[in-house]
Amino acid sequence: MVTVLEWLLDSDPAIRWQVLRDFAHAPAEVVAAERARVATEGWGARLLALQGEDGQWAGGACFPARYFTERDQYRGQPWTSTLPTLQLLHDFGIDPGAEPVRRAVASVKDGCLWEHAGQQFFSGEVEPCINGRVVTLGAYFGEDVDGVVARLLGEQLEDGGWNCEAERGSTRSSFATTINVLEGLLAHERATGGSPQSIAARRRGEEYLLERNLFRSKTTGEVVNPAWLAFSFPRRWHYDVLRALDYFRAAGDLPDPRLDEAIGLLRSKQQSDGTWLLENTHPGKVHFELEDGDGRPSRWNTLRALGVLDWYEQSGS
Repeated sequence: MVTVLEWLLDSDPAIRWQVLRDFAHAPAEVVAAERARVATEGWGARLLALQGEDGQWAGGACFPARYFTERDQYRGQPWTSTLPTLQLLHDFGIDPGAEPVRRAVASVKDGCLWEHAGQQFFSGEVEPCINGRVVTLGAYFGEDVDGVVARLLGEQLEDGGWNCEAERGSTRSSFATTINVLEGLLAHERATGGSPQSIAARRRGEEYLLERNLFRSKTTGEVVNPAWLAFSFPRRWHYDVLRALDYFRAAGDLPDPRLDEAIGLLRSKQQSDGTWLLENTHPGKVHFELEDGDGRPSRWNTLRALGVLDWYEQSGS
């Protein structure tokens, strides 16, 4: 019988190198060699090859160039533009120093402008749910996003989180916006050391999620959105419990007891064969499929879930 580890290794270099690093305890040079393949083989190479001469994917920053004239043919938001494509390359763990990647990112910097007001890509735009992802990508690919971080710090709401609807009067934070910003602040902190202000803001944002056990209303205790209990990949801008748990794993602190219920949910979803399923795929046009569809075993969700449980259990929780 094939083990979960063997099943995970029987996949694209984007998954395989992370499995070798985190679970197979492979030598560093073996991991590095496998990671290098992401830019030249499989999914990573396919995405790089789809970049346009204008430096963008599908001719746009957040939306494909022809999205607004052809949107009726799509079911859901299309995911083929520059932002979601760079997010995938980040999630693949593509080496930011690889020459094809450096060329691609330089082309984005020079040629990709936001639909909002023509801002340069790594300058961000106005929505914190987008700007959080810009910070994650800038930090990962070695671009200066300090100005975007400063903007985000000034947009933190009184309850500790962020909300893209704040510019339209909302004073309550959004789980989805908050997780996007938290991931960005953590990535920036790892890349630059952060500042006392950014670290404090990130801690306040974490508290926003922890006070709600990652998915419950602070007021009523009810599940805010049942869709958050289903695990998706790619995550896009959406929130779910696995994404939040994966953030806290990446932050590396000892698990807070308020994560226990979410960890219980994660454990309950493990299948008898040791895998986790793909759930709640966010619909929309994609470059190509990464998995077999909802209700089927998911290498990405399994990889992430095992990483979370490894972190949680090693802490003695």
